[in-house]
Amino acid sequence: MEPGSVENLSIVYRSRDFLVVNKHWDVRIDSKAWRETLTLQKQLRHRFPELADPDTCYGFRFCHQLDFSTSGALCVALNKAAAGSAYRCFKERRVTKAYLALLRGHIQESRVTISHAIGRNGTEGRAHTMCIEGTQGCENPKPSLTELVVLEHGLYAGDPVSKVLLKPLTGRTHQLRVHCSALGHPVVGDLTYGEPSGQEDRPFRMMLHAFYLRIPTDAECVEVCTPDPFLPSLDACWSPQTLLQPLDQLVQALRATPDPDPEDRGPRPGSPSAILPGPGRPPPPPTKPPETEAQRGPCLQWLSEWTLEPDS
Repeated sequence: MEPGSVENLSIVYRSRDFLVVNKHWDVRIDSKAWRETLTLQKQLRHRFPELADPDTCYGFRFCHQLDFSTSGALCVALNKAAAGSAYRCFKERRVTKAYLALLRGHIQESRVTISHAIGRNGTEGRAHTMCIEGTQGCENPKPSLTELVVLEHGLYAGDPVSKVLLKPLTGRTHQLRVHCSALGHPVVGDLTYGEPSGQEDRPFRMMLHAFYLRIPTDAECVEVCTPDPFLPSLDACWSPQTLLQPLDQLVQALRATPDPDPEDRGPRPGSPSAILPGPGRPPPPPTKPPETEAQRGPCLQWLSEWTLEPDS
């Protein structure tokens, strides 16, 4: 992918109800700040002015977030009914996501489950960042779970790195970046959670990419697999050396995983056993109590507007 511009928006899926774009790195989804010369919102307005909805704050209903520095698949609902169907999939935890990343160091285990709880960092000077439970200043940590599969070992600009597939099984802010940093293998180019020695100033981008997305709505299953940006032909600094797990096999496993019934309380897609072979599946989660009116109200209000706060 070339650096983002208003003209070069990449569309990887389009239907009557949804668009999925391959977002560029270092591009915000939306912003009210005058200084933001390029946002995904502006790219969409330039490419599809007829699809902009004046009833929304930003003109488009973004179904989920991607960090400013993260590239890859991002779904846009084209009407309120489609937004509602996507919202239900996220609420019922039926969405499957997988990311590609280059991480510092050679990870010795072939598969890792990272389960550190994540909370906001209340330390002075660390505003808008997250941290794992037990870190000084960690506020309101919540359970978080990430599955990691090592694909390749190699070198990036001469330094050892691992190419990995990451599957977030929860949706905390900056979860993948925080979990990889806690593992001792931060994302290459991550200026917030990466190496403190200034090493992360050299890569031209943060090496985290939203690779696979599936949203099984009632009307259609939105499923996309974006191009892998971490190839030697696209970045001469990346030199793979040892292949540990073919990416194609994992993509096949992702695509073959059945979508659960919304009433089924068994393991959802993206549970560890759905992509990582193992001795049996995890037990089903406990049944949730019915949603109260107090809980339902904020959800309906959010759904009625379907806008996202600016990325801070």
